[in-house]
Amino acid sequence: MPLHSVTPLSDHALLGLWQLTEQPAELLQQVPRPELYSQLQPATRDENRNLQWLAGRVLAHALLQEANPAARAVLRNDANGRPFFEQLPDYAVSLSHSGEWVAGIVATRGRVGTDIELIRTKAQLLAARFLSKDELANTGDDVAKHSLYWSAKETLYKLHSRRGLVFKEQIQLNPFELREAGVLTGHLLLENSRSQHQIHYQRLTADYLLTYCVEDVAPPSF
Repeated sequence: MPLHSVTPLSDHALLGLWQLTEQPAELLQQVPRPELYSQLQPATRDENRNLQWLAGRVLAHALLQEANPAARAVLRNDANGRPFFEQLPDYAVSLSHSGEWVAGIVATRGRVGTDIELIRTKAQLLAARFLSKDELANTGDDVAKHSLYWSAKETLYKLHSRRGLVFKEQIQLNPFELREAGVLTGHLLLENSRSQHQIHYQRLTADYLLTYCVEDVAPPSF
């Protein structure tokens, strides 16, 4: 199916969702300059990865047109893997994909992060690697809660947009009760600074969780 939804998150940020049903050739024809994106497409034999990558570009451009119909730009990835519009350096972009869903945020300023996750036991099996002692105690045996912790930490990792963060130690969340939708309080504990962030979440379907964070402030310079 085409674009599933576009939701304003603020006066400068849009959240989009795409549900994948297309083939790669169909998606490639929906991006501007398909010949360029065909060259930029990562080399992989995994068709699902190809679909998700292409759908992310289609979604990002759809959101860009909603935010600024006159804008023309190419979406690339920086050295940290963060997507950005080459001709629009002040804009912020975040993309995520899992299974049949692709999520994206485009903002005309500030910084953003989003993540979408299929609820599965993988996060629970890896919990000791990315959850602190207090966070482990808060999750109990809830598979969905483990997945939400992972997704929320991924969102803050993307918001920070720098490699090398230790999820277990440097990205931490306050205890919470899992609902259909809500807001989590997260903390980035860096070498020279500490910051608090509000992460929104919702149960997109019975099997998928979505998290996102939108902030007006520009990323810190290093």
